[in-house]
Amino acid sequence: MKKQVLETFNELAGVYEKMGDANNLYNTQYERPAMMQHVAADLSGLRVLDAGCSAGWYSEQLADRGAKVTSVDMSPEMVSSTKKLLGEDAEVLCLDLEEPLPFGDQSFDFIVSSLTLHYLKDWQAVFAEFSRVLKPGGNFLLSIHHPLTDLQLLDEAHYFSAELIVDQWNKGGKTYQVPFYRRPLNEILNTLLVHFAIEHVTEPKPTAVFKELASEQYDHLMKSPNFLILKVGKN
Repeated sequence: MKKQVLETFNELAGVYEKMGDANNLYNTQYERPAMMQHVAADLSGLRVLDAGCSAGWYSEQLADRGAKVTSVDMSPEMVSSTKKLLGEDAEVLCLDLEEPLPFGDQSFDFIVSSLTLHYLKDWQAVFAEFSRVLKPGGNFLLSIHHPLTDLQLLDEAHYFSAELIVDQWNKGGKTYQVPFYRRPLNEILNTLLVHFAIEHVTEPKPTAVFKELASEQYDHLMKSPNFLILKVGKN
């Protein structure tokens, strides 16, 4: 599972670098606007961890708002893309979020994790580490696949079980087999609540630009959300 995720996203790094916004509406006109509503306009003086930085879009936004950014990803190619994008504006590290983090206690004011956690099996250890490195009063903002929408990808779903799903993505003229985990909502929330207090829940809606460019997909998302966004605070 982990090896397949790593190989897939190493290949996708180059695709993400070249992908135009019109071919990436689920990010540019759906997930990102909803996430950025929960990010302060001025992050000057704050240390921020981008946990699962992909090709660096969030890291760039955070740095542009004044944050001192540390970006991490398991994929060496994604790390390379982020370094290329940000240069000296962020510390970029290749590491596995399921392993202990190489940061001191209470190192960060804010953690952002965009569409990453569903690729990880052990959330308990991950959230314990996030809590350890987050300062008191700090926030953790995350987006994941919506647990109800992912049921549609299974022929015989078992909602109350954590299930491994292998989805097919068509990117850059090639089909990728992408594995991830689906969890029931109670498991998502209860695992978070061990370390964090939930401050805001968002089931995002696509933008007007999305509707203009892809009306059929827009209509689908207005009936069935693809993502779930949670903003939580450290207990």
